[in-house]
Amino acid sequence: MIKINIKKMLHGSSGEMELACDFEIEKNDFLAISGPSGSGKTTLLRIIAGLEECEGEIAVESEVWQNKKIKLPPQKREVGFVFQDFALFPNMSVIENLLYVKKDKEFAFELLKMAGLEELAVRYPNTLSGGQKQRVALCRALMRKPKILLMDEPFSALDPVMREKLQNDIAEFHTRFDLTTIMVSHSPSEIYRLANKMIVLNNGKVEKFSSPKELLLKTSGSAKFAFEGKIIDIVGVDVINIAIISIANQIVEVVISKKEAEELKIGDKVVVSSKAYNPLIRKI
Repeated sequence: MIKINIKKMLHGSSGEMELACDFEIEKNDFLAISGPSGSGKTTLLRIIAGLEECEGEIAVESEVWQNKKIKLPPQKREVGFVFQDFALFPNMSVIENLLYVKKDKEFAFELLKMAGLEELAVRYPNTLSGGQKQRVALCRALMRKPKILLMDEPFSALDPVMREKLQNDIAEFHTRFDLTTIMVSHSPSEIYRLANKMIVLNNGKVEKFSSPKELLLKTSGSAKFAFEGKIIDIVGVDVINIAIISIANQIVEVVISKKEAEELKIGDKVVVSSKAYNPLIRKI
């Protein structure tokens, strides 16, 4: 279990705000943190990593990282951090960036192979695409074999194809390396696909804390509509099939036939429309 109960005064363009968070998550949870800009999301990640001072307590699997008497420095916290701007060393090759964290060449190449980057090991960051840089940053964060993986909007600078590839990598790494992952994201589809728990942070406070399905899912209404979206999951519930679809900033679920469930797949772009007050899906 990971327990976080912290307070810190923040000073921004809109004045002072107290960041005050008190929550618990379990080992191997994937927690997404969302909320308006300036609500303290990135600061919370930096506090967990030990990069910023605060008051309060942080405990990870019965080990105290911070309280009134103890404050572990960042290098002693078992954390990997994927920054929004990659933060790769420009004068080091891909493999050198990984080995800077830990001199374990075998593990470094294992990570690069899993991320499809093995052939880029001797390339330098300025020769890589945004998606490649972010995957290198992810591999580097995992070199310490951390208990907690922290990610600050890891998909924000990527095109849709690379965003989906990186989501697949993160999901695989999360399971393969027995991680507890905490990710800041503004994207409902990313959160729904990856996380099992979600916090909405607003004005420095935990406004909502539940599952992504509970907080994000909107059922289709009866009014006539026609919206384009993308299928992010197809699930069977009892004797029916349900397509989970990302439309703009919302997630909707639509009952589909057995034939549609067989023909459609995750990633398909579709039009969701209504006929006689029933939602219909058409692949585009």
